[in-house]
Amino acid sequence: MTQTSQSPATLLSPPDISKPTVRKRSVACSAGKPHGIWDRSAAAPQISSGLVTPVVSSSLTAPNTSHSPDVTFLLRTPMMPDLLVRDKDVTDSVGSYSNPERFLGQNYKELKRDFVKYNARFLDDKFLPNESSIGEGLLSHSELERVEWIRPTKMVSDPHLVVDSESRFDLAQGELGNCWFLAAIGAITFQPKIMDQIIPVGQSFRKDYAGIFHFRFWRFGKWVDVVIDDKLPTIDGQLIFVHCKTRNEFWPALLEKAYAKVCGSYADLHGGLISEALCDFIGGVHLTLRLKPDHPEHWALLYRAEQYNSCMGCGSHAGATSANTELPNGIVEGHAYTVTGVTKVMSEGESVKLVRLLNPWGRREWKGDWSDRSPLWGSVEPEERSKLLHSKEDGEFWMSVEDFCRSFANVDICCQSPAFLDGSSERSWTTTCYEGHWDENTAGGSMENKQSFWKNPQYRVKISAGETDRAEGQGLNLLVSLMQKPNSRHRHHVQNHNIGFSVFALKDQRAIPAAFFSSSAPVARSKALSNSREVTEYLRLKPGLYLIVPFTYKPKETGSFVLTLFSKTKPN
Repeated sequence: MTQTSQSPATLLSPPDISKPTVRKRSVACSAGKPHGIWDRSAAAPQISSGLVTPVVSSSLTAPNTSHSPDVTFLLRTPMMPDLLVRDKDVTDSVGSYSNPERFLGQNYKELKRDFVKYNARFLDDKFLPNESSIGEGLLSHSELERVEWIRPTKMVSDPHLVVDSESRFDLAQGELGNCWFLAAIGAITFQPKIMDQIIPVGQSFRKDYAGIFHFRFWRFGKWVDVVIDDKLPTIDGQLIFVHCKTRNEFWPALLEKAYAKVCGSYADLHGGLISEALCDFIGGVHLTLRLKPDHPEHWALLYRAEQYNSCMGCGSHAGATSANTELPNGIVEGHAYTVTGVTKVMSEGESVKLVRLLNPWGRREWKGDWSDRSPLWGSVEPEERSKLLHSKEDGEFWMSVEDFCRSFANVDICCQSPAFLDGSSERSWTTTCYEGHWDENTAGGSMENKQSFWKNPQYRVKISAGETDRAEGQGLNLLVSLMQKPNSRHRHHVQNHNIGFSVFALKDQRAIPAAFFSSSAPVARSKALSNSREVTEYLRLKPGLYLIVPFTYKPKETGSFVLTLFSKTKPN
């Protein structure tokens, strides 16, 4: 959208950040006993089982008046600078960081207590160790017949959930095309606090072991706590899917099982987008950057993202076929990688910008300039070289930012704060999150549907002059995220709509007639309709009253969504 100098909004998304119209994947109760099913196969008895306060009104008015919930920002002091905190987290309500929602109603603490009391081993009746949990089309019939679900205590003599600490080098991909998931895991291993949220501390195969574990994910506006048993699919005693290079360490396999349960089955993890896994691990703010060769802004954004402890992953260009073909330069086509570092080095008197990547396969590395065996490292000071260069066939390598932008199609950045977008540290981010729904009466379609667009859900946002940054001559920064919720638990069965949103300037609080949308142009909007799970835009609005309208491309397309508004404010 072209903005004029008179426009009350300026679009500030970083240059060349685009979202394609179509996003494709790279890849019973017994009385007196704990709820669940007895597992007769084991020796021990086993049983299964912020900061922005809105005022919202949502009554549909007469046909000539538009439906518009009011959203007024009442800003409070942030808990800590530049940390994204949702209203749910402040109030400690269900779904918050400290009080996650129980996935499928399973209470880990109660189940664990009961199984320990009865000296039992948990068997999850919500995700049974059978073919349905593996899913359709992943293994052949003969392979399925050979699958045996085994607990780690039966695989090795001294099982551990974590040995020392979680590392990006722990992972070894199995017979599942989920490099996108593993690349995201590799990124979060740099963030101990995030790892402790996803893999709650205090779990082990020793004290009070009952064959039950739990993990946490951020799913569509709320944190969920996912309970699993520790039976893992094997063939001939070997784990089929992701496993740890340390044979007695099981956190990757159990984390993968918990995520498979959330997504419907292991087969539902076959093929995907790094962005989805990063968001499910972190929440926060997500940005997809479409890479172009020789673009200076790419480095600036990557460097800021690194400074703000963002988690990043990237995807290489797809090949002529769906096969992951290794190119002569060592890069695998249509493959997901973890971005594990961004730095500068001095080489022959010049500053060289480097990006470090990790292939989740743990092998097959870049062979060009600045690779492990590149002679260019000889031009770097020995102390700096020894700190950065580790010549191992471990899947990790350095390359110049220029080669990175040529070799990869996009990079996904996920951070707990939007501050990395402009690098500002003088203000703090506040946020609020809404759950909404489109149905036959409230899905008016895009603005092409002039007779029905007014029916879409609408949210008023008031930005007062007191929060204006006079030095910039603009109002509060605002990041708008629209995420559509799945219509099926099974990830591969989800049918996403093409979604977007528009932002309109309002003169006052009066009811909005339907004709308003025929005579008024949006001051900002999502760049393109997309069937992505999420569309996001970064805006800068002047003081005033605004209307945000999320919509689907076609009228009467039903579904639920999460609208999240991140605003930037001066600390008190």
